[in-house]
Amino acid sequence: MILCPCQSGLSFEACCGPILAGTPAPTALALMRSRYTAYARGDVAHLARTLAPEHRAGFDAADVSAGMRETQWLGLEILDTVDGGADDSSGIVEFVARFQSQGRASALHERSRFRRDAADGNWVYVDGETAVQPAKKPGRNDPCPCGSGRKFKHCCGRA
Repeated sequence: MILCPCQSGLSFEACCGPILAGTPAPTALALMRSRYTAYARGDVAHLARTLAPEHRAGFDAADVSAGMRETQWLGLEILDTVDGGADDSSGIVEFVARFQSQGRASALHERSRFRRDAADGNWVYVDGETAVQPAKKPGRNDPCPCGSGRKFKHCCGRA
């Protein structure tokens, strides 16, 4: 079983896999997790497809794809959700996504807004308030930030 990159604890096939394949996300949180997984797996088409229509014209797939090749996504932590359920028309998901780019570990803290698209009723990403911060390097005996469940020294912290 391959665990989903969004760290839900579910397999990819039971979590984000169907959403990346085109099944509509049932909630704003599910869409947010699938977008994180799309970044981790390099699925630019999913990111474009789940972007609010008014922002699609400014979406540069080539630029996003280039950034994906330079970035290793290390983990996702959900901090808060407001609405965004199966019966809601909008929602907010606050999260921290850890990543490494050009040898530097960082964390993206975002409070994202989602809404149901009026045309088809599917959840779309509208925008978010973001802050990128250098990630604090974990101690040798801390859990690895990649979500493997192993200590940092036995995983990504190996010399």
